[in-house]
Amino acid sequence: MSVLREAATQSKAWPFEEARRILKRFEKTPPKNGYALFETGYGPSGLPHIGTFGEVARTSMVIRAFQELSEIPTRLVCFSDDLDGMRKVPSNVPNSEGLIKYLQLPLTSVPDPFGEYESFGHHNNAMLKRFLDTFGFEYEFISATEFYRSGKFDKILLQAAEKYDEIMEVMLASLREERQQTYSIFLPIHPSTGRVMYVPMKSVSSENGTITFDTEDGTEMTLPVTGGNVKLQWKPDLERVGQHLVLILKCMAKTILPIPQFMIKYRIFWVTPHRSILAMSCFWMKMVKKYLKLQVMACLSMSGY
Repeated sequence: MSVLREAATQSKAWPFEEARRILKRFEKTPPKNGYALFETGYGPSGLPHIGTFGEVARTSMVIRAFQELSEIPTRLVCFSDDLDGMRKVPSNVPNSEGLIKYLQLPLTSVPDPFGEYESFGHHNNAMLKRFLDTFGFEYEFISATEFYRSGKFDKILLQAAEKYDEIMEVMLASLREERQQTYSIFLPIHPSTGRVMYVPMKSVSSENGTITFDTEDGTEMTLPVTGGNVKLQWKPDLERVGQHLVLILKCMAKTILPIPQFMIKYRIFWVTPHRSILAMSCFWMKMVKKYLKLQVMACLSMSGY
């Protein structure tokens, strides 16, 4: 054993502790896909910022620790939730008033106010990749729009329809009473307007793989859950990414600490092998803001933002 690996096996630093916990899962059974897959996410409703950097940095630190402890190959996926509807118009973009009419459209269906890319979502995805590339992160980029519309998530969406009641039971327990009345894990995308709709389900057919609901104007509509016709709310969406990609680690900030318990119970329905959920305190974020904020802002400034 090398001196470096011996030190890694004894280090009490949290990246090494988490890496050892992950590695322990592979003592008897190696990862079935031949590598350990890590994931970090980004909502491209705005430009990347210090929080984006922090999430990728935390995950990368655990990966580096894992690499010192093991010969198992690793991959890091950066997943962009670019099928999310645009909830509000950013104030720091050109002609922001002109974007109001595109509210609730998927970010990859909103025109790019900078006039440089196919859509606002594509623009922000490009900024994210340039941002991460500047700091030398090693990652693979995945677009939610591409995965949903290509059918790569169809199998998982059909599983969600099959276990809809059980999943809803878990989710409703985490919501306020007022929110419970209108909540659904499925967000249908209107076939005519293209808008992401936040409406309750009237029925979910696991046999047909369809959902039935009333649109905002009261019209009853039935859509298949496959083929990019719906997306999942963000907490079930997180689990969907893990199920499809067979994740072993997803770093989380303190502000969303309830999620690990949600996902642990979720595994009753969607079992994903070899995955560890890491709930981090705000300590690292404070360090990032204190020591790296000027570097990040300088990077953005050099990039024209």
